[in-house]
Formats: sequence, C-alpha cells, structure tokens
Amino acid sequence: MGHVRVITDSACDLPKELIEEHGIEVVPLTIRFGTEEFTDGVDLSTEEFWKRCGASTKLPETAAPSPGAFQAAYERAIADGCDGIAVVTISSELSGTYQAATVGADAVADRIAIRVVDSRTVTAAQGLLALLAAEDAAAGKTPDEIAAHVEEASTRSNLIGTLDTLDHLVKGGRVSGAKAMMGSLLSVKPLLVVRDGKVVEDGRQRTRSRALEHVAQRAEKAGPFERIAVGGGDADDLDVVVTRLKAVDTTHPLIVTEIGPVVGTHGGPGIVGVCWIARS
Repeated sequence: MGHVRVITDSACDLPKELIEEHGIEVVPLTIRFGTEEFTDGVDLSTEEFWKRCGASTKLPETAAPSPGAFQAAYERAIADGCDGIAVVTISSELSGTYQAATVGADAVADRIAIRVVDSRTVTAAQGLLALLAAEDAAAGKTPDEIAAHVEEASTRSNLIGTLDTLDHLVKGGRVSGAKAMMGSLLSVKPLLVVRDGKVVEDGRQRTRSRALEHVAQRAEKAGPFERIAVGGGDADDLDVVVTRLKAVDTTHPLIVTEIGPVVGTHGGPGIVGVCWIARS
C-alpha cells in the first residue's frame, strides 16, 4: 500500500460515503443512556440515537475512546503496509479523545511515522479538516506535511450553529456559561460558535426561524469558502439553511450531513450548524 492513512473520531459527522471514498478510518466514541452503553456508529446508528433520545427519560452521555482503541487502528494501518498515519481529533477542550489518540500513538511511534492533530473544533468542521488530510494523503504528502496543513487550515475553520432545546446543553456542561443562558428566557434559541477550541454562546434569537435565518446569514458572510458543510440532528427544517447556502462560492461542493450521537448528545434534537474552512 505504502501511503498515509488518515484517522479521525466519530465526532467528525462526515457522511459515510465520503469516509469510505477517501479511505478515512473512524475511531468511535462511546454513548451511554443510563447503564446502557453503545459504540457510536457500530451498534448505534444516528437514526437509532435520535429515536432513543425521544423515548428515553435519561439524557445520553459520551465517553472518549480508549488509547487502546486508537492503538488498534494504528496497528491495522501498520498491518496494511501504510508508511504513515495522520490523526485529526475533536478539540481537546471538549473531549479526552486527543489525549487517547496521543497515548495510543506513543505505543507505535517506533514502528510508523505518526502525527496526531487537535482540530480545535468539532462536528463537520473537524470532518472537513479530516477530508483535507485524506486528500493530502492521496496526493502523497507525509504525516508532517499533512499535520502542518491541517493545523494551518484549522485557523481558517469555524462553525455557527443553533439549538432547539437547552436541556442537553446544561446537563452536559460542554458549553461555557450554559447555565447562565437559562435565565428566564427559556424560549430563546442560542447561537453557538467555536472559539479557542471551546463551544461558546454567540448571541441568541427569539424564534427558531430567526435563529436559522441568522445561522445562514452569518455563514454566507464568512465566505468565500474552500470547504463548507451543513449539518442537522433530528432537524426537519434543515433545508431552510441548505437552500440558502446552495449558491455560496466554494472550491469543494457543499456537503449536507447528519449530526451524529457525539455532538447530538450535547446539542439535543433540532441542532443545526454550518461548518467551513474559509478560502486562504
């Protein structure tokens, strides 16, 4: 084989066909509903996850993969004759996944060239960086070159999203100052962005339709794009945003994807986001 394998984790929210087309390996996080534990994408599909969210009285929780899960993925790359590995993980500010990937890498570092990059972001913004890495790998770049490109592109990457419910957010504790959002305005729809590797509130809108309009507008202003993706989790109004962004100036075609269990656990049903890498 003799090429670089790109590995990411299941917070990347890339469509399965793109993952397969680009030969990206995904190391799954764990999703828990009470005492029941599932491996994201293995014994729990995105569709099943959202069904469970609707039916369960317990809100789900996530857990990072073990260093052993990453090491096993690295061992597979070695067994397949790859001569390097590049890993793109969810922001280390949001999960222990980056740390697990790094510990796993230490175990194989004497046998294969390996670079682990903290994307400093999440969902399809992380996924777009993994795609960029896979295209670099296909073009024959080394793990060091790929890592440098991903790190540079991550500085041009961002996302804007909105939630339909605050329950998951407050319970999950992953958004800085989520408790403060609750206030008396339970009907507000918070807007979220990624800043310094963390998900933070970036304003709010009174209604769902205004929130979606704002997300689409803010995304439009961030262009022109190198890459852009629109994602929704159990959101039947995702098309409102997709339609608005169909005409944006982008080098790579617009990707429409589902937000899966990892991000869905913290965002709840109705989460919608636009992720991008701006053109340099």
